[in-house]
Amino acid sequence: MLIAVSDFPPGMKIGVLGSGDVGRTLARGLASRGHEVRLGSREPQSEKLRTWRSSVKGTISTGTFAEAAAHGDLLVLCVHGAAAEAVLDSLGPLPFQGKVVIDTTNPLVFSSEVPSLFVGLTDSLGERVQRKIPGARVVKAFNTISSEQMVDPQFGGGPPEMLICGNDPAAKTQVDHLVRELGWPGVIDLGGIEECRWLEPLVPLWIRIGAKLGTWKHGLKVVRP
Repeated sequence: MLIAVSDFPPGMKIGVLGSGDVGRTLARGLASRGHEVRLGSREPQSEKLRTWRSSVKGTISTGTFAEAAAHGDLLVLCVHGAAAEAVLDSLGPLPFQGKVVIDTTNPLVFSSEVPSLFVGLTDSLGERVQRKIPGARVVKAFNTISSEQMVDPQFGGGPPEMLICGNDPAAKTQVDHLVRELGWPGVIDLGGIEECRWLEPLVPLWIRIGAKLGTWKHGLKVVRP
């Protein structure tokens, strides 16, 4: 049974694993919506993060990856795709057991002018993440847009629906709720976690479009008749 959006509490404990542009953007946005956020980083006490934290409205703290994972009833994985499996291995599956994990990562390789993928079509990074933490309820989301547009997105004609996938229907309902909180109109649920095989390859295409247009604030939108 799907959980109704109205059943969710107004504030949750959320752990964000990764302190790059994506992690800081989502942590700031979630804290501004009343959630209690802990941002996990390899350098949680760095001057850069202390300065950033002082500018964020809402309840937010920084800590290690382990501390962020333990803090959150819901977790957001925002590390570089190439590091995702190593980070999960270092923590082990227990901190993720039973939790919704929003996977924002992409398996990008930057060995050429335009990035390619280190896994795809017969497997995906989203599936690898789910296999690393089998007791978690992984939902791929936010991976096809820039960090600049993740919170309160501004697009001509309005923001598109967020493309997501994952195996757990209730987890996807919860992600839909959070996506709407952050200013999106909702989601398009593509199905099980194996649909990451098609979501992740959209990112090199998104990059190529951005290079042609000279902007990184663009998005991909499903237009209905």
